[in-house]
Amino acid sequence: MPESPAWRHWVEAARLRTLPAAVIPVLVGTALAAAHGAAGYAPAAICLAFALLVQVGTNFSNDYYDFVKGADTAARVGPRRAVAAGLIPAATMRAAMGVVFAAAFLVGLLLLRSGGWILLPIGLACILCGLAYTGGPFPLGYHGLGDLFVFLFFGLVAVATTFYVQAGYVTPDVTSCAAAIGLLAANILVPNNYRDMETDATAGKKTLVVRFGRKFAVWQYGLSVTVALLCPHALLLYGYAWPVLLPVLLTPWAVWLTLRLAASREPQAQIRLLGQTALFLAAFGMLLGAGVVLGR
Repeated sequence: MPESPAWRHWVEAARLRTLPAAVIPVLVGTALAAAHGAAGYAPAAICLAFALLVQVGTNFSNDYYDFVKGADTAARVGPRRAVAAGLIPAATMRAAMGVVFAAAFLVGLLLLRSGGWILLPIGLACILCGLAYTGGPFPLGYHGLGDLFVFLFFGLVAVATTFYVQAGYVTPDVTSCAAAIGLLAANILVPNNYRDMETDATAGKKTLVVRFGRKFAVWQYGLSVTVALLCPHALLLYGYAWPVLLPVLLTPWAVWLTLRLAASREPQAQIRLLGQTALFLAAFGMLLGAGVVLGR
């Protein structure tokens, strides 16, 4: 069997299934800016580039540090990781991680013109926490804080910052949408951690699933989609019309995903569920974005 070209290994390491967590917050933040009559597509494009670079940098960091810390081994049942599988040398992945995060920093500097210097510490926090997700002296993912990191940075921070660089302020409707996106982005972690509970526990990676068990994970997943689907209703209180409720059409899908997680026993089913959860986030974000523009 011919060996795969090197570029395919890098694409695999970038974990394309996770990229909706970077794209959708920018889409929703920009849709909200348009609803407020303040859309600025150049800053939005910069936000998108920054978010994608941070996401890919975080994925490269996870690939490297999970191998170094022993969480990714031959016993792992999920999708293969480039360093653990010997596809990319550890030193090369570490260098690539640094290059991607450096590129994110340089791209983020372009936002200072429209958003001011307040964005500098926010951008640095995004990059440092992406690095600290599995690296550094206190890796967030190893202490059960990965879900909180995703909720904050791929939800509240990403949506609100995207809106802020275009509008110059942040409003309660933006916060409501950001919370919904953050909850659904964090849900992408749940099937992954659900699948890897045993190997994570062996490696000392104390995710929420390791700490509280798989039944807790199902409740976390179900409550997150429930609260996310309630957030569009809050927009009615801020003067939006009925189109903001378009994401509610996804309720049957949300119930099905939760039941599938509860019933899943095989790693392959949980891998598929991770991709479906990312698709759910994408569908929710697109309907929410359309809803706020049409319902303003």
